[in-house]
Parts: sequence; C-alpha cells; structure tokens
Amino acid sequence: MSLALPASFQTRMQTQLGDAYPAFTEALAQPSPTSIRVNQAKMALPTSLPPVPWTETGFYLSARPSFTLDPMFHGGAYYVQEASSMFLEQALKQSVDLSEPLAVLDLCGAPGGKSTHIASLLSLESLLVANEVIKPRANILAENIQKWGSGNVVVTNNDPSHIGQLTGFFDVLVVDAPCSGEGMFRKDPDAMNEWSEANVKLCSERQRRILMDVWNALKPGGVLIYSTCTYNLEENEENLAWLSKQQDAETVTLQLQPDWGITETELEGMHGYRFYPHRTQGEGFFLAAVRKTDGDEARPFKKSKRPFLVLASKQEKALVQDWLKEPQSWELVKHKETLRALPKAWMLELEQLYENLRVVYGGIEVAEVMKNNAKPLPALALSQHISADAFPRAEVDFPTALKFLHREDVVLEDSANGWVLVQFNGVALGWGKKLQNRVNNHYPKEWRIRMSLDEVLKPENVEGLFTLGNQ
Repeated sequence: MSLALPASFQTRMQTQLGDAYPAFTEALAQPSPTSIRVNQAKMALPTSLPPVPWTETGFYLSARPSFTLDPMFHGGAYYVQEASSMFLEQALKQSVDLSEPLAVLDLCGAPGGKSTHIASLLSLESLLVANEVIKPRANILAENIQKWGSGNVVVTNNDPSHIGQLTGFFDVLVVDAPCSGEGMFRKDPDAMNEWSEANVKLCSERQRRILMDVWNALKPGGVLIYSTCTYNLEENEENLAWLSKQQDAETVTLQLQPDWGITETELEGMHGYRFYPHRTQGEGFFLAAVRKTDGDEARPFKKSKRPFLVLASKQEKALVQDWLKEPQSWELVKHKETLRALPKAWMLELEQLYENLRVVYGGIEVAEVMKNNAKPLPALALSQHISADAFPRAEVDFPTALKFLHREDVVLEDSANGWVLVQFNGVALGWGKKLQNRVNNHYPKEWRIRMSLDEVLKPENVEGLFTLGNQ
C-alpha cells in the first residue's frame, strides 16, 4: 500500500536520493520488518531466525505475532526493537572500551529499547543512567528495566538541563533525540500526518538545545552517540556541523560492512550514518558518534552531610543475604519498607544522583521488610542477579504461564509451601506464594495481561500461539 507522502517531503527526498527515490517509495509501500533483540542473560540465541547483521543479539521475525501472549516477552527474555536502531551496538563497540567501568547516560530512554541494549553491552562494573523527561514514560522505562533484569541501572525523570549540571560525570552520552519522525512514516501514520517544514525546524532547534543542555555532563574524551529516526539534513548532519562549531567535538569514523547497506555521509568534516528502507531491512535512522576533545573535568564528589541513601541494618541484611549472586558486590539500602541493592562500587556517585536528580528506580528492589520478615519483590524475580538456589522454582506450561501473567489462580503441584519462583521455558516470570490449599499470585497488578484469555486458551488456539522459546 503506497503512502500519501506530504508534497514538500517528497521534494526533499527526491533531491536527497536522486535516482534512488523510486526504490525508496517502493520500500515504504512494503510492510515494516519485525525484529527483536534477545537477552542472553535469560536465554540462548535462537538458531532458526535470520540475524540483524549489525548486532549479535538481534533477529528478524517473518510476521508480527501477539507479543502480549508470549510469557518469555513478559519475563524480559527479549525486547521488540526496530532493527536499524540496534546499530547503536556498533557505535558503542567501535568508540569506547566496553570492558572498562563506564558511567553512561541514555538521555531519552523510554520506552527502553536502547537502555536495555546498552545495559546488555556494558560490563557489570559499569553504571547506566536511563533518563526520561515525561513522568508516565519514565515509569514504563523503569518497568522494562526491571523486566530486563540488569541491576546496574538507575532510572531518572529529569530535564536535560538538570543532568547537564553534573559536570564531566559521564563517559558516554546516548541522545536518541525527539525528531520529526520521517523514518517512521510507514510504521506510524501519525508521524506522517504531523509532519511539516515548520516541525522539522522546531525539532532541529529543540535538538540543539538538548545537546547544549547536556554537553557539560560528558567527560573530556567521552563520546556522544547522537541519533534520530528522520532523514532531513537539518536534524542530522547540519546539527553535527553546528555542534562542532559550538563545542570541541569531532566525529568517530565507524567501520561498516558493505552488505549492511548503510550510507555514510559527511558535512564539514562530521561523519554520520544513514539507514534507508530501500537499502537496509529496517526503518529510517541516522546515527553519529562524536568525541568531546576538550572541556571541564569532573568535580570531586563530596559526601553529603545528610545521606540520601540509608544503609540497611545488619538484621535486615541477614534476611536477604542469600538472595543475590555475589552479595559482596551490592550495598543494601532501605527506603521506608523497601530493601534495594545498589552497585557497591558506585555508591558515592549514586549518592550524588539521588541528591541531584529525580530517581524513579535504581538497582534491584529486593524485598519489602516488615518486622522480621522479608517479602521478595517482582524486580528480584526478574533480576539477572538472583541467586539460583535462593528459592524453589516451578516450571509451568504455556496456558498456566498466561494465567499467571493474567493474575489468575494457578496450581503448582510439586512445590513446597512458601515463596516459589514461577518460570516458563526456564525464564522467571514472578512470585507465587504456596499455602496449604492454594497459591497466592503476587504478579504486579500494573503489569498483568489485561486482555481476556477465554478464547486464547482454548486448546485449538493455544497450539498456534507464538513463543520465542519455540524458535
């Protein structure tokens, strides 16, 4: 189905692409590819799916299934992500040493595709701050971070100007900037309906403001990964050229494989990388890696007079001491009744973040402590850092997994009384508490599957449902 592209957009793209323009419009008439990125901390890579060539963990699906009905999706075993944007992996691998302990900011993090990707690429000794300026979207980001299971992530809800006050704090800034969305036209008709020349100009100006607001937070020698899902020069190459005049910045040249189909561009010495749907199997995308060549060093951190992070007591720590792998790597802090595990190596920096930013979520929410009892929390169930033998596990079949995620009563036949980690295909989903005659379902209400399962769970329908575990 051909798209009714805005006339001035057509003119722009004809100028930009020349003889390739008909192939571009023909590609836009085709369905959008469906792609996923696998969480290797939770499952093995599938062997029967075609790979996304610029990432080690991305794969294409032949059709778009109902991901809501795959328990492995809810367990954080994979993330549904547009293939072009997975090129972030190449930019990071080729511009920084990912084996080093790094402080990384994902400035525009929601809903979580890039944040979970970054978390998988970083070493466990690194720290990721995943930020989102819009509060409801920050909550969605926090949910997806918890499901992915990484413990070295802090989710914040701040304007870029607030984060920019953390002078030289970050080794890497990832700015997937709000844009005019030209690259998403075939996937999101609303983006096409909202497009205008004026909006392109507005987006370009906003992107420049965002870059200036946050630039101070990047260390000298650090790297900015700048990306958009749009085609025009104003929001891409021209913004890079402008940045190089405003700040001490130079682009990092990335090595490409010819069969990837990615287009390298250059304007005033600044290099960028473009994805067009007639050349790559993905949506429109632009990315550049920019190194900060000079600037202010980070100021030394001072301990707060009144710490924001209150350490748990010995008695409280003892309640959960066997619940995490490598407990020596974590500092347990308490807020109200919640015990949270934070990376011990970053406690001084985390104190600064909690003091200066609006932290929505951080580390691993381990337990709710009341008197001398500890109730394990959903984030612990889904964490990559939960100790393998801390709790009994109950492997359930496909219908039971969906019922559990729907917050229905389930039967766990062979489990002893107490807390049980419910899992499907080896992927943890959440907590059940087995009592003498029943199982209490502790899956979070706000995460539950809301659609009716009556038709779905009929035997003749279950067999045809998609789960990545069968691929």
